[in-house]
Formats: sequence, structure tokens, C-alpha cells
Amino acid sequence: MGRRGKKGDPISGWVNLDKPYDMTSTQAIGKVRRILNAQKIGHAGTLDPLATGVLPIAIGEATKTISFVQDDFKTYSFTVTWGQQRDTDDAEGKVIATSVHRPTKNDIESILKQFTGEIEQIPPNFSAIKINGERAYDIARDGDIPELKPRKVYIESLTLKEARNDEADFEMLCGKGTYVRSLARDMGELLCTKGYISALRREKVGCFTADNAISLDKLEEMDYVSARSEALLPLESVLDDIPALTLTQEETAKVRNGQSLGFISRPDFERLSSIGLGKKEAQVALVLLQDQPVALVDQVRAEIKPVRVFNLNNGH
Repeated sequence: MGRRGKKGDPISGWVNLDKPYDMTSTQAIGKVRRILNAQKIGHAGTLDPLATGVLPIAIGEATKTISFVQDDFKTYSFTVTWGQQRDTDDAEGKVIATSVHRPTKNDIESILKQFTGEIEQIPPNFSAIKINGERAYDIARDGDIPELKPRKVYIESLTLKEARNDEADFEMLCGKGTYVRSLARDMGELLCTKGYISALRREKVGCFTADNAISLDKLEEMDYVSARSEALLPLESVLDDIPALTLTQEETAKVRNGQSLGFISRPDFERLSSIGLGKKEAQVALVLLQDQPVALVDQVRAEIKPVRVFNLNNGH
């Protein structure tokens, strides 16, 4: 077994972490970094400390593919407790308003369509959005109310799973930037009561699901060699839905040097068209050498241009 580098090893890939309750996303990736002894790390989509579930973590060169995960749809399951509004819009905050009214199942189901499709949300006061260089949650912690503007978000579906007297369970499929805490607050207002998130779990982010996520407890039981073997997924795991083009050694050398490639001859152009490339519209594609990722490229008609070159040396 080789020695662990002081600053970590240049490994690359993805970890589908099941983030535990009461831990920030930053704390979670810090622990994963130490366990894997990784040089470089990042994550695709912050989870609140009180939320659990899928936190995709990018290691090394996989950080160059984070945008593909951030832009993917996400699935959440969550519980809204009725009758209280809290300053954080979740169970951690102080109660700032109450209501004795409780919505019925029919009441709840009647408003769900108003929260699907493209809607506007005002983010929670306790959020990481910057206002004049200062985080909204810092402003809120100082006792002031941050001036947050409405944002357009997209909710594909919102389903009521179960309704009880004081709370209700939901499942939501949504695009990036959607605040579940804002949704609970706004549903409460529309239902003539108050509401906050009392439980939140992210079930899915793109290709990452809670069913095959690994817990931090399990990771911490492993040494770094076992953790890499069992938990580190290939970089290209998140690129399954974009075209992949196999290159020759000569073509690969040019791409790695930042050069564009032209596929003008009929046989070359057929290599593009056979995998859905070569169209007039620009497309992002993955290029490979012997099944190993080389780069992400922009393709327009018969030309490809490297935009993210991977420097892989660990087989991932």
C-alpha cells in the first residue's frame, strides 16, 4: 500500500453520499475528503443541515462535470408541519407566527397545481444568497430582514402522499434552485395557516439515487483504499445522456493540447452522425480514448473543440 500524500492523492470520480441529519454539506465533503485522502473535492447542490439524502460529491477531475449534475432534476420527500411559521422555515428556527387553522386533505390537493410548472419563489431569509456581498443568513442572524427578490423555479410534479391533522407528507420533482422551505411557507399562507419543513430528504439527483447512496457511517468504517474501491464511481457516470465519441491516439493528443478537430471527410463525418453529432446546432459531447474520458467538447457541424480536458491517472 502506497503512502498517503500530505495534500491528498489526485484521484477522480463521484461519491453518492447519503448525507446524515444535522450536518452541513461542507462538513460532509470535508469528512469524505479525509476518508478518501483526495486532493480536490466539490459537491453538486447544497443540502441544509437538517436535510438528509443524496449529496453527489465530485472528486478531482470530476469537479469539471459538476454542472451536469446541478442542472439535473431532483426528487425530494418532505413533511410540512402546519400551524407555525419559523424564521428559518424549518424545524431549527424560532416560531414567529402561529395559526389554529388546519387544512384538510382536499384543501391541500386543491392548491398543488398552483405550485407546479414555472413559479416564482422568494428564497428563505436564512439562505446562502448574497446581497451586496453578504449572505442572507448572516443578515438574518443579525436581526435584520434581507431584501430577497422572487426567483423563477420549475416544479415538474408535487404530490401529496399523506395528510394528518398537523402535518402532511409530499414528494416533489423539481429543477435547480427550488427551495423546499419556501414551498412549505407559501403553501401554508395559501391554505390560510402557517407551515414549515419538519423533515426533508433528497431522494434523487440526476443519476444518483438514495437507494444506492453510501452512508457516512459506512465510509468511516473503511480505510481509504477500500473506500475508493467501493464508493468511488467513474467520472463519466454523470455523462450518460450526452453523445460519446471515440478518438484515435493522434486525435487525443491534439485535444489534450487544446486543439480543435475537423471531421470533414465522409468517413470521419459518419463517425459523428452515427452517434447523433454533426448537426448545425452546438452540442456538448464526451470524447474517449479506449473507453477512458479525455475531454468534454463543443461540437458544431464537422468540428469539435475541447472545453474541459480531463487529466486522469487513477483509472477513474
